[in-house]
Amino acid sequence: MPDGSIGEDHNPETHLIPIILQVAAGTRDNLQIFGDDYPTKDGTNVRDYVHVVDLADAHILAMKYLQDGHDSTAFNLGSATGFSNLEILEAARKVTEKEIPASIGPRRAGDPSTLIAASDKARDILHWQPAFDNIDDIIATAWKWHETHPEGFGDH
Repeated sequence: MPDGSIGEDHNPETHLIPIILQVAAGTRDNLQIFGDDYPTKDGTNVRDYVHVVDLADAHILAMKYLQDGHDSTAFNLGSATGFSNLEILEAARKVTEKEIPASIGPRRAGDPSTLIAASDKARDILHWQPAFDNIDDIIATAWKWHETHPEGFGDH
């Protein structure tokens, strides 16, 4: 459900949206963006973001696919839409209504400029279609969870 009742919690946290929301919530001081000289529209990395509900739907479709007797196979899952680090930051500022301090640091070694999933196979074979392709909606759902779980899973 996109009601914020489930969320993302890694230790240590390495994913952009949870890190940005930790800054918005005040549990992290600032966001560091690694590089602003990539060949992208604003110089920051571009990544594909997919809503957790869409991921769950794809897994359910994959289980049905296997139950129908098809062979196991691999599927890439993603929205097929890329957003830059700065676009994610601006969307998070809008959704959370927080300043979210950020700075630009050096590139990380080996970090590609753009990673966007080719999910055509999942769309064609499983008939999977992401329902939440709006980055504001993805961040809003994550923000609801972070507001109620400031210490991650450890606080419930």
